[in-house]
Amino acid sequence: MADPSIRRVADLIRSASSVVVLTGAGVSTPSGIPDFRSPFSGLWNTFDPMEVASIWGFHDNPERFYRWFMPVARAIRAARPNAAHHALAALERAGKLDLLITQNIDGLHQQAGSSAVVELHGDIRSARCLGCAEETPSDTLWERVERGEVLRCADCGNLLKPNAILFGEPLPYESLRRAQEAALRCDLMVAIGTSLEVEPASDLPHLARRRGSRLAIINRQPTSVDTLADVTVRGDIGSVLPQLLEVLRL
Repeated sequence: MADPSIRRVADLIRSASSVVVLTGAGVSTPSGIPDFRSPFSGLWNTFDPMEVASIWGFHDNPERFYRWFMPVARAIRAARPNAAHHALAALERAGKLDLLITQNIDGLHQQAGSSAVVELHGDIRSARCLGCAEETPSDTLWERVERGEVLRCADCGNLLKPNAILFGEPLPYESLRRAQEAALRCDLMVAIGTSLEVEPASDLPHLARRRGSRLAIINRQPTSVDTLADVTVRGDIGSVLPQLLEVLRL
């Protein structure tokens, strides 16, 4: 029998007319992609994000950025959707999910079949020139990066940066607009696998709550927003979401 908290989330989904999901790194860790803030395994336990993953650090030392980024990129390219990704795609197919907002850059939600996806923090499907803004598909670049080459634009010679958003960069305007409008429109937001520590993504549950939305949080660790939630679920997301589907009979 499913945990009572999972049944409570199912009840909220059944009674909601507009459900929005916000996902973070915890959804993709079962696929082998490391997260950033776990107490013992998070990447920020080893690296200073302002040095390796900020736009200033990128400009200052692109070689260092690519040395840090390539193991992450390899893990993303090798990853496949897990049960959590497939469960969320099933919710969308059943008409129970209006929009999926993700902080992840791995594209696994789309690979699992989700189509209504907003990628708040960008993606690694392409790289953009910091000079002329020309975009280049990443598939044509990986071999060069693996050789230790710092990528530069073939047209103007400026640095190429993956389209993942770094610290110090603004979020894509259209993605943020869609996410904020969805938060204001929904009557249930479910935050899954996110620490809710990075703005402005962490503001979305607050925005939804202020407009009267119900809030559910599914995460291994406590978050700063737990006190606002109608229900919190602690557990492995790769098993919690399939259980949620079973309770919903999807």
